[in-house]
Amino acid sequence: MPSLLVVHHTPSPALQAVLETVREGVALVEGVELVVRPALSAGAADVLAADGILLGTPANIGYMSGALKHFFDTVYYPCLDATVGLPFGVYVHGNDDTSGALASIQRITGALRWKQVAAPLSLTGAPGTDDLAGCRELAATVAVSL
Repeated sequence: MPSLLVVHHTPSPALQAVLETVREGVALVEGVELVVRPALSAGAADVLAADGILLGTPANIGYMSGALKHFFDTVYYPCLDATVGLPFGVYVHGNDDTSGALASIQRITGALRWKQVAAPLSLTGAPGTDDLAGCRELAATVAVSL
């Protein structure tokens, strides 16, 4: 059974709602195992065992969270050659602008040579019904790609 690893930093109620919706989206796809790890505890073994990955972070002062950056610092070299082509998706939540966070994530995943299988999801402000539907769709899309 293919597994989807969700690596997230969820410090706010808004991101908790997004994470729960991501779980719902993956559950829509039969035959996919969901593995959820906070960014500060996820490591190379988790990535190497996964068939795909979904990254989630707040945008903090124009950048991804320090927790997600720590995750990338931890897994970069152990996963560099072993995970080429790993399917991934990403969601970022911010109060106003998420472009810097998305750009930095795309630079790192590009260097890792992961394959983006869904458009990045940028959420600003309190997530509404349409935002949560987009999260559900993102998670299901990444899960289906496995």
